[in-house]
Amino acid sequence: MIKQGLLLLLSFFIAIPAYAFQQTGSDRISSERSSVNSHYVLNIGKMQGNIILDGVIDEEDWLRADVAENFFMVTPYDTSYSVAKSQIRMTYDDDAIYLSLVFFDVLEDAPRVVESLRRDFSFGTNDNFLLFLDPFNDLTTGFSFGVNAAGAMWDGTMSNGSAVDLAWDTKWEVVTKDYDDRWVAEMRIPFKSIRYKGGLDRWNINFSRLDLSINEKSSWAPVPRQFPTASLAFTGTLQWDEPPPDPGLQLSVIPYIFGSASRDFEAGTDTRYRTDFGLDSKVALSSSLNLDLTYNPDFSQADVDQQITNLDRFELFFPEKRQFFLENSDLFANFGTQTIRPFFSRRIGIDAPVLAGARLSGNIGQDWRIGVMNMYTEDTSVIPSSNFFVATVQRRVFTRSNLSAILVDRQNINKPDIWEGASYNRAAGLQFNLASQDNFWIGRIFGFRSFTDGVEQGSEFSQGVELNYNRQQYQIRFDQYYVGENFAASAGFVPRTDFIQIRPRFTYRFYPDQSSIEQHGMNVQFNSFFRPDDLSNTDRVSSLGYYVTFHNLSRIEVMANHNFVELRQDFDPTNIGISFLDAGTDYSWFDVLAQYRSDSRKVFRYSLTAGTGGFFNGNRWFVESDLNYRYQPYGSISMFVSYNSLDLPEPWGNNSFWLIGPKIDITFTTNLFFTTFVQYNEQADNLNINSRFQWRYSPVSDIFIVYTDNYFPETMDSRNRAIVFKMNYWFN
Repeated sequence: MIKQGLLLLLSFFIAIPAYAFQQTGSDRISSERSSVNSHYVLNIGKMQGNIILDGVIDEEDWLRADVAENFFMVTPYDTSYSVAKSQIRMTYDDDAIYLSLVFFDVLEDAPRVVESLRRDFSFGTNDNFLLFLDPFNDLTTGFSFGVNAAGAMWDGTMSNGSAVDLAWDTKWEVVTKDYDDRWVAEMRIPFKSIRYKGGLDRWNINFSRLDLSINEKSSWAPVPRQFPTASLAFTGTLQWDEPPPDPGLQLSVIPYIFGSASRDFEAGTDTRYRTDFGLDSKVALSSSLNLDLTYNPDFSQADVDQQITNLDRFELFFPEKRQFFLENSDLFANFGTQTIRPFFSRRIGIDAPVLAGARLSGNIGQDWRIGVMNMYTEDTSVIPSSNFFVATVQRRVFTRSNLSAILVDRQNINKPDIWEGASYNRAAGLQFNLASQDNFWIGRIFGFRSFTDGVEQGSEFSQGVELNYNRQQYQIRFDQYYVGENFAASAGFVPRTDFIQIRPRFTYRFYPDQSSIEQHGMNVQFNSFFRPDDLSNTDRVSSLGYYVTFHNLSRIEVMANHNFVELRQDFDPTNIGISFLDAGTDYSWFDVLAQYRSDSRKVFRYSLTAGTGGFFNGNRWFVESDLNYRYQPYGSISMFVSYNSLDLPEPWGNNSFWLIGPKIDITFTTNLFFTTFVQYNEQADNLNINSRFQWRYSPVSDIFIVYTDNYFPETMDSRNRAIVFKMNYWFN
């Protein structure tokens, strides 16, 4: 079966690149790789005077600058110009890029929608502007900057053609000003705050505006409505009067000091006091290649994960939120798929503190990207110290596709006597990422092999194929994966092994005219798992769904599922250890669910999801609700509530699990924030309180005070408690 899988993988490696060649044409192999909207050109010239960021567009450099206007509507329709009028101008000096933004109102009495002043606001709940910048001209990676109507900032790195990672922060400035008929913003983005390929006088660029008063999303260069405006395949051209200047030496040093007091009441220990310091540093070896160094990093200020009730048989995935791992993170994290990841940065430091690390990442030339990371974790009483090494290289082929290779090595050092794990685990492989010039075809093919100390050879392979064709009215997707029984990635995320998975999906969309409905459609999906040795079916979910999205931004969706599972391991359906269903037994059931999401423009918005049906050897019904009330623009109060009821035969009986998560998010200014998140998880028998105060007293320089407490819900006795103070400063 392994040989058959490898032959299948080889055939796809040959077939899809050949197909991409046919789609793009041989002329695309030349150095001229441009988007479908490259004829939309905005000229940018060097300023002759000075610009003051005050929201008043009266400087001579603005008056003579080229204007990007006549935006195209993207939603609810993509067949006309935007109703909301917008004007964008750009210029630059030796140190930075400047933008002026003018957004005219359509409805005189309609208030502008602003959720809060928090950085990296939610796109769909704010009137906002977003800039998408591809300074490498690869149509897949870049940077995004934005601002909402109250002046809150947005910044992130871009990868995979449209994905924006908002956990990345950098130094830049923006000022907004309100007028009776418009809102205006001025932005300044230092060249030192981004990476770009030197010597290029053309960058790919697009601008997006969301006006919630008329439910209109628009862009300067047109984007089909089935794609996000962040799609770099549809960018226009930013034409420089001369190549941007070399930013020179870019050296940033970010030291921090740290103090904490913690106590573990459950273990009966005394209060532990700790003071420490650490250092991050960024060294730009070129305008597009960066070296990151860290010593004794601390991640106490990272956002707490939102808990969920876990009724699944496998480990859950939570995204990376730590700043050090985020720039060029796609180079390391974009291999495989969500449940077959040879490298997952959250494995580093999850069970032991990180002592030091280094990462080199960025572009070399027009078509090559590289990434090398080495991290060293300290040992604990039960976990050995470990060295994590990752190396990747990426070569662009055709217009927007690329071929990538990765090597991951986790070496465990000074193993404790009680620790029985392997001395090393390694994974290596290749991946081809397909993206056609018009973005209609996207996909990937990958193959990996692992090498683990003490594991006999055989079944140490994994491979996958994903192919997606997306047109305005329909979308067809096919996924196929294989993971061998002995494939292991201790520095990755592979919650399940020894399976072949087949998952075809089909979606059809309707766009009615002159209706309160913006779009509606159906989707069909079949998700099946098979044993590799005999191809027997062990899991199967057949799903049929229908959705309706209204012009007022509300949405209704219903779905019916038929489930079949043959357990390959003993499993407790409650996940709390009551008893276990035996491996080898099989179960089949139906379930249905419905979801409603309200108008997100309202100060009070909510979503409600409910479902009922079978569940292994019993029945389940559940309801979830997410409530949010915003006090514009100073923050919001929200509440997530989940209730699951399981009716199972003895010895489980009737079990119910509440998950309640109230959250208070206050943004006093664009630089002063306070958040308190309380999570009561009945399944985990825990009540958690996490409060975080953040003062951004200087650009990308912060003071954090974080308080965390965990309780036994029945008695409210404290399990453990900690308070942390952290201060960092960005020197550059």
